[in-house]
Formats: sequence, structure tokens, C-alpha cells
Amino acid sequence: MKSGFELKCGASAGIIIALMSVISVFWTPFDYNEMDYNNRLSPPDSRHILGTDNFGRDVFSRIMAGGRNSIILAVCTVACAAAAGCVLGLFAGFIGGIAGEAVMRIIDTLSSFPGIVLALLLVAVMDNSQFSLFTALFILFIPSYTRVMRTGAMQYRASVFIQAERALGAGFFRITFVHILPNLAPSLLSASVLGLSNAILAEAAMSYLGMGIQPPEPSWGRMLNESQAWFFNAPWCALSPGIFIMLTVIAFHLLGEGIRRGFGGRRGLLA
Repeated sequence: MKSGFELKCGASAGIIIALMSVISVFWTPFDYNEMDYNNRLSPPDSRHILGTDNFGRDVFSRIMAGGRNSIILAVCTVACAAAAGCVLGLFAGFIGGIAGEAVMRIIDTLSSFPGIVLALLLVAVMDNSQFSLFTALFILFIPSYTRVMRTGAMQYRASVFIQAERALGAGFFRITFVHILPNLAPSLLSASVLGLSNAILAEAAMSYLGMGIQPPEPSWGRMLNESQAWFFNAPWCALSPGIFIMLTVIAFHLLGEGIRRGFGGRRGLLA
């Protein structure tokens, strides 16, 4: 019952935000970079529903475009990190031995660094670009998916159906990707959806610090940073991106938790 409620709430909010971001590719109420110095820091009204910023740009249009940038980056980061973590985790969990331990020691080394510090270091070493931010977050997220898949592979490798496959001469790839991976798919899906909320939050934090998505492209984190000086005069400039960050993170968190609870008692159905 609780998982169903979380799924509905998370999916509803996530779909609305995703649709808003997709629509921004083709249409926004105003050009999100168009400046109107005669209409600076205007409060929300029927024309600008979230007001304008210190350059007279429409805040809602920038929210839509910023959501597009954040979600695309988060999806690409999580998809690539989950794929890499899946391969590494299955290898370390099923093969084990020295090779598996070597993989996990590398993963532990990456995890020993504070996440935001590691990401800042990687972006600083490369440059302030979306590719650099993607690379930093990709490396940052690999350990969590590797651990999820390794734990699952270790649970299944001694199962009767896996032993039967081995007796029939099945190799590593068939056992791991045809038999073990489908059983771990719900766990991987749940972790990936939860990872989207973490990726969006990390991107917003990096952009807030000036090391994420760079102008002229809008970003929720950068909008927060730029609106600090005007908070008491025009609070809508800061509250709007802050609220959307919060809603998006909560939506994906609820969706991920709902998936995890919904599939929690269904492991082994594909064995």
C-alpha cells in the first residue's frame, strides 16, 4: 500500500517535471536568455508567472530550460554509471578471487574521497564544461552500483539454478547476463531512479559553486547562486529554482523507494 502511494506520487511529479523539460526543447513562454532591462526583478504576474530576474529574463522559462539541462545530464550520468557498475559488480561478485578483490579495492578507494570534493577536483583539473561535469559525476556514482550488483551476484552464484547452468557448461557471460542480471534488474532499477535524485542534487551543487553548467545555458544551481544578492528584494528568483530542485529530488526519491518496496518480495521469480 505504501509502495503504491510512493510510486503514484513520485511518478506523477516526475512526469510533470519531465514533460516540462521536454517541452522546453521546442517552446518556452519567453526566450530564456532574452534580457529586458525595463522589466528587471518584476514580481510574478499574469505575464511572467514566476517573475523576472535581475536582467529581466523570464524565470519560468529559465526554470524549464534549466530542468532540461539538469535531467539530461542526470539521466546520461546514471545510465553510464549503472552500466559500468553493473559489469564491474557482476564480475567482482561472480568471479571473486584476486580479480574481484582488486576491483573492490579500487571501488573502495574511490568511495574514500568525499563525493563533492572528488567531483570538484576532477572538474578543476579538466575544465568547466558539461562533459567534465558528466565525467566527474560518472566516476562518483560507479561505486554504489558496483556494490549493489556485487552483493546480488554473490547471493545468486551459489543458487541451485546457477549450479545447474554450470553443470550444463554455461560460461560466465551466459550465467551473469542471462540468469543473474534479470533477477537483479529490480534492484538496479530502484538504485538508478534513486541515483537520478542524487545526480540532480549534485549537478545543482556544482553549478551553485560555479563549476557546473556554464552560461548562457541556465541551471537551477546557478540560478540559486545568481539570485542570492537579490533574495530580499526579489525572493522569487531564488525560491523558484530551489523549490523545483526540492520537488524533483523528492519525486525521484519516492519513485525509487516505491520501486524498491514493490519488488522487494519478488526476487528470484526469474530463476
